[in-house]
Amino acid sequence: MRWWSVWTLVAVLGCGGDDAAAPTVAGSSGAVDPDSTSGMQTTGSGAAGSDVSGEPSTSTAADVTSGVTQGSDSSGGDAGTTGAPDLLLPPPGVLLDYQLGGAYEPPAGVQVVSRDRTATPAPGLYNICYVNGYQTQPNEEQWWLDEHPELLLRDEDGSPFIDPDWNEILLDITTPRNRAALADIVGDWMDGCGDAGFDAIEIDNLDTYARSDGLISQDDAVAFMALLSARAHAAGLAIAQKNSTEIADRQPEMGTDFAVAEECNRWSECQDYKDVYGELVYVIEYRAQDFEAGCSAFPELSTVLRDLNLVTPEDGAYVYETCS
Repeated sequence: MRWWSVWTLVAVLGCGGDDAAAPTVAGSSGAVDPDSTSGMQTTGSGAAGSDVSGEPSTSTAADVTSGVTQGSDSSGGDAGTTGAPDLLLPPPGVLLDYQLGGAYEPPAGVQVVSRDRTATPAPGLYNICYVNGYQTQPNEEQWWLDEHPELLLRDEDGSPFIDPDWNEILLDITTPRNRAALADIVGDWMDGCGDAGFDAIEIDNLDTYARSDGLISQDDAVAFMALLSARAHAAGLAIAQKNSTEIADRQPEMGTDFAVAEECNRWSECQDYKDVYGELVYVIEYRAQDFEAGCSAFPELSTVLRDLNLVTPEDGAYVYETCS
C-alpha cells in the first residue's frame, strides 16, 4: 500500500526542477527557508552498514568521520552514472515525520521529514523529497498526453493503461530507450529537489509492474530504479526504496540506499527491509494496532503513526504519534 490521497487535494504549481521538462503537482509548501543539514558529517560506510559493489560511498547523518568517494555503476541493463559523490544518509532510529499532505513545522525532536517535491525542506533536518516516478499524477495526465504520449504504457487497444488501484496512467518503462527518456524527465524533478535543499529522494510506485497485467516486468522496474539511483547519486542525493519488499533483495541492482516502508508491520514485512537496509528503514503506519506492534517488535527503527490522508495539524483528522 502507498500513500496517495494528497493528489486529490492539490493544485498545479511550478516545478522545482526544469520547467521545460515537466509540469508539477502542487503540494503544500512550508513557510520555512531551505537549509542544509549542518553538523551532519560523512563516513565511507555502505547502505545499511554494508558495502554495495559498484555504488558510491554512503554515510548516515549520525556518523562523525569523513569518508571517501567510490565510483558508481548502475546495473539492470541500462547505462548508469559513475563517480558519484559521498552521500549523506538519514540518521537511524530517530523521530520521523511524514508530511506529504502539506508541510508544517515538525514536532519537537523530529530529525527526518519527508515532503512533496514542490514543498520547501525543513531547516536543520534531514529532508526526503517525494517523487512519483513510475506513474502520472492525475492532474498531469494531459501534459503527458500532449508532450510525451510515446512514454505512456498502452493496453492492447492502444489506450493509456490506467492503474486500477490509483487511477493513474502507468509510464512505459519496458524498453531501454523509454527508460532513458523517462529518467531524464524524472531526473529533472530530482535535481529540483537537490536545488531546493533536500537530502534524499523517495520514488513512489516501484511496484507498478504488479498492477500492469504483465505488461511491465519486475526487471523493467529494477532497471529503471537503477537509472534513477544513478541520477540521484550524481546530484549528491541518497535515494530510498519505497515499498515493494518483494524485490528488496535486488537492492544491489537498484542502487538504493535506505527504505521508506508504508505499513510494513501490518503486512509483516519490516524484517525483510531490515535484512537489507539494517536500521535505515523509515516506517509509516496508518492503524494504531500496527504502529503499536511495530514499536514493540522494532524499537530500533524510525516508526510513525499518521492519518491516512497525511493532513496538517490544523485539520481535525490529523494523527501523529511516535514510539518514544
